[in-house]
Amino acid sequence: MHIIVGGLIEKGGKYLLVQEAKEKCYGKWNLPAGHLDANETLMAGAEREIKEECGCDVEVTGVCQIGNQKSKGDNLVSIIFTTKLISGEIKFDKNEILNVGWFSYKEIMNMRSELRSERLIVGAIDNIRNGIVAPMEIVELGI
Repeated sequence: MHIIVGGLIEKGGKYLLVQEAKEKCYGKWNLPAGHLDANETLMAGAEREIKEECGCDVEVTGVCQIGNQKSKGDNLVSIIFTTKLISGEIKFDKNEILNVGWFSYKEIMNMRSELRSERLIVGAIDNIRNGIVAPMEIVELGI
């Protein structure tokens, strides 16, 4: 099983997306996210991945999307958190991320074919816009 963690960062009515440099999804826009490391909490993993992919420091504040996909005989689970932006200085590794940008909801709707996982990204944003966010208290640590 692979666990992906990431976050939705909103500022001034715009959402931060990263443009992937990986061969399998080259040029596609995505939420800042990546694989959870061994011995890492879901929240720490999301905050780390966001920092690595776009340079922003965030605090996760809620859960806005959980995804599940069967892939080549394995399972992929993604957990997307809402975040509070602490520092928004954009920095990224050009070998992993081609670009980082802030997009309005309308702009994202107009670039659906350019999104890595349209249902996950749009679903997360729609959930936040509709107030469908689970509090952090639903995430239990140390089970």
